[in-house]
Amino acid sequence: MTDSVVVRVRLDFAYDGTDFSGWAVQPNLRTIQGVMEEGLERIVRSDSPRLVVAGRTDAGVHARGQVAHVDLPLGAWKALPGRSTYTPEVALTDRLRGVLPDDIVVRRADRAPAGFDARFSAIERRYAYRVSDCLKTRDPLNRRTVLWGRKPLDIEALSKASSTLTGLKDFAAFCRKRDGSTTIRNLVEFTWCRENRGPDAGLVVATVRADAFCHSMVRSLVGAVLAVGEGRRELSWLEEVASSTGRTSRIAVAPPHGLTLEEVTYPPEADLASWAEATRVRRSLD
Repeated sequence: MTDSVVVRVRLDFAYDGTDFSGWAVQPNLRTIQGVMEEGLERIVRSDSPRLVVAGRTDAGVHARGQVAHVDLPLGAWKALPGRSTYTPEVALTDRLRGVLPDDIVVRRADRAPAGFDARFSAIERRYAYRVSDCLKTRDPLNRRTVLWGRKPLDIEALSKASSTLTGLKDFAAFCRKRDGSTTIRNLVEFTWCRENRGPDAGLVVATVRADAFCHSMVRSLVGAVLAVGEGRRELSWLEEVASSTGRTSRIAVAPPHGLTLEEVTYPPEADLASWAEATRVRRSLD
């Protein structure tokens, strides 16, 4: 970008991940980041605007409450309304809707407060994993967002199993290791329920909340606990697997389409910068 002064913009958006090869840009593949950055480049007419996202999602995973930020040249930001009476925020939201495909919806664009970083300022990410475990709840209209399970699920067994995994721990057994990254995470909530109302009525839904997740962690957690909930594995097996010091092939990773990023939570504006700084510090259990 040529302008020395930039405006940091927060984008709140949702997407159906079915036809994307995940979040991150990859050569010759359709990705959410790639499509959105191409759209931004068309609108602001600036070289390679780069999005920083709160949570990178795998291929086929959806998002209802995703957040990202992008730094735009001040001149391009001010020029967004053109001859309209829109603010730059409204103009960018409206113009993105015009250039993005139907499987991505940008709900709002805001000038970010000082210290905001979509990734490092986030306190928590909340995911939901949806399972239909009986013919009655198999709806072809939600087949892209709900796993059709093979066996009836025992909610009590699911809950008991998932409760053993919460807390500040090393989740190496459930993560695809990346060089230079840690697998220590604080899993705040991992619960299961059978919904009795609303669009998810009858479905078994997992809620998974943590300060952050490593690669494939949520799907690995869900896959391991589903094995217990279906009666294929004992709780002792899960405890043994969870104690592994590295990723194990004994866990069947849950399919991506049942997973949705529902919400990203941030601290008050005054704490954004300090939280981002603290998050960048590599964690340990010591």
